[in-house]
Amino acid sequence: MEAPTNTAAADKQTVEQLIASRTRIRAELGKVIIGQGEVVEQLLIALFAGGHCLITGAPGLAKTLLIKSLAQIFHLKFQRIQFTPDLMPADITGTEILEQDPTGGRKMVFVKGPIFANMILADEINRTPPKTQAALLEAMQEHQVTAAGVRHALEEPFFVLATQNPIEMEGTYPLPEAQLDRFMFNVVMDYLPEDDEVAVVAQTTSRNSAPIEALFTGADVLRFHDVVRKVPIAEDLVRYAVRIAAASRPHQTNTPDYINNWVSWGAGLRAGQFLVLGAKVRALLQGRAHVTAEDIRSLAHCTLRHRVLINYRAEAEGVTVEKVIDKLLETVKPTK
Repeated sequence: MEAPTNTAAADKQTVEQLIASRTRIRAELGKVIIGQGEVVEQLLIALFAGGHCLITGAPGLAKTLLIKSLAQIFHLKFQRIQFTPDLMPADITGTEILEQDPTGGRKMVFVKGPIFANMILADEINRTPPKTQAALLEAMQEHQVTAAGVRHALEEPFFVLATQNPIEMEGTYPLPEAQLDRFMFNVVMDYLPEDDEVAVVAQTTSRNSAPIEALFTGADVLRFHDVVRKVPIAEDLVRYAVRIAAASRPHQTNTPDYINNWVSWGAGLRAGQFLVLGAKVRALLQGRAHVTAEDIRSLAHCTLRHRVLINYRAEAEGVTVEKVIDKLLETVKPTK
């Protein structure tokens, strides 16, 4: 019985480390990032849950700096890939080259691409053709790439944080809904309030930022993934997450009328899975060992906004996907 006891003690220690990490991480990020508290929390939840994130925001909002800083805090290898219309799959996954060995012979050697890192910033993913997007998304799902029939495992932990620019949509290749579904969250970065923007301008024009201290390792992140999945959750709350996702699907049994009128495609099974997994992480970060309905509600927007596709009628009536999700949360109530 000694092994289970040791495992329980290790899990308890990991939970305590995870709970304490929130304040420490914010303190380190505060050296270079001002504001964006909700964005940071959603990225941390995805990181601890082992999910990938889509980040939507205008240029100049420090998306790259934020992600690079997170990689430094967790001591993870970071790579930024700028997606362009001429980027090929081999440019990100790697390719085989002919190399001469010391004996004078020749052999094919696989040269790893930039995707062989722990944290990937896929910058402006919607500016590269579908073939290259598919290569990245396959690596996200399988955590491996294949070259000349040989599989090459990616380094663990492995996270992809892909950005989309909401302006200048001409000449872009929007991700299909099935590929968007691979991302746990769609995190929206907006402009800062005036006071925060003043603080950013003052800080960045007066002195160099203090260096960020590494607080964790990749092994710590993998332990966090394991312990998060052990967090208990009541069946009623799992059912609540499933009902929210199901209610977003038009023309199904018990679908609300406004969904049938405004939505052409709703959220699939992954939405419920990510709502529950994210709720478990949020509970731990707030020092709780149990999940509440509020944990699920608070993550509904970032989980559903890229999974619910509104139709032309909704656009004509000025209805946004955010409004649809708001009405879903008003309509679907947790079981008492």
